[in-house]
Amino acid sequence: MRDTRAVLAFLANQPADAPGKIGATGYCMGGGLALAAAGHFPEHFAAVTAYHPGHLATDAPDSPHLLAPKIQARVYVGGTSEDPSFPDAMKARLEAALRDAGVAHTVETYPARHGWVPSDTPVHDAAAAERHWQTLFALLDGALKR
Repeated sequence: MRDTRAVLAFLANQPADAPGKIGATGYCMGGGLALAAAGHFPEHFAAVTAYHPGHLATDAPDSPHLLAPKIQARVYVGGTSEDPSFPDAMKARLEAALRDAGVAHTVETYPARHGWVPSDTPVHDAAAAERHWQTLFALLDGALKR
C-alpha cells in the first residue's frame, strides 16, 4: 500500500480535467490489491474491479475481505468456475463481507479458467473476455462519469 499511497499523492498533484475519485482494476493477484487499496484509501476510490482474482477472503490477517467495512467504492468481482484460488466458499465469504458492510457490489462466476482475460494465454476465453469488458466499462461509467 506504500506504492498506492505514492501513486495517489502523485495523482493529487497533477492537473486534471475531472478531479475526484478514481477506479482501480486488478487481474489475478491485482484484484486483491485493488480491493485492499479501496479499503486502505476509501476516500479516493469510486469503483474497483477484480477479474479472475484469488485469495480475496482467507483467514490471513490481511485478507482483502476484512477491509469491506472501510470500502466506499462500488465493487465488481468476476471469478471463474475453474479456480482453486477463489472457490465458491471463498466467493460466498467475500460476498457476505461486502453485503454486511453495505458495499454496493456484484460477485459473479464466469464459466472459464483462471486467467481467461489476456488474449495471449492458453486459457483465454473470448466470450468471457468480452463480457469482462462490458462489466468493466459499465461499472466505471456508472461510478466515474459526471
